[in-house]
Amino acid sequence: MSRLALLLLVPLLAAAADPPAAAPIDKGKAEHYVWGGTNDGWHLVKRDGMSVIQERLAPGAAEVRHYHQRARQFFYVLAGEFTMEAGGETFTLSPGQGIEIPPGMAHQAQNRSSAPVDILVNSTPQSHGDRVEAPR
Repeated sequence: MSRLALLLLVPLLAAAADPPAAAPIDKGKAEHYVWGGTNDGWHLVKRDGMSVIQERLAPGAAEVRHYHQRARQFFYVLAGEFTMEAGGETFTLSPGQGIEIPPGMAHQAQNRSSAPVDILVNSTPQSHGDRVEAPR
């Protein structure tokens, strides 16, 4: 098989290896993890090309300020008041609002309120292993 044929065939094989995308996703059956000791996350979609996570941030919680080299992220507020520091600005978001963070932009998700915050985090491609700490 020629090198060109291999180059053309590899993406097709990779696409064929993915299971069908049309399948219901249940948070109750999703992979769960705890971060920061008090915050919950559920992997709703966990693929190399895309990640969708539902997270619950406890009152007063904040992640480490960081950026991603490749991943573009979108944070969408489901419930509560969510604060995002991004690119030197601070944004306070309510349910129904979101914020897009491009690759390379330092950011820090926070819950400055006294109630839990529920958000969806979409990363394309997935952000795991792509995180670099960004001190102030």
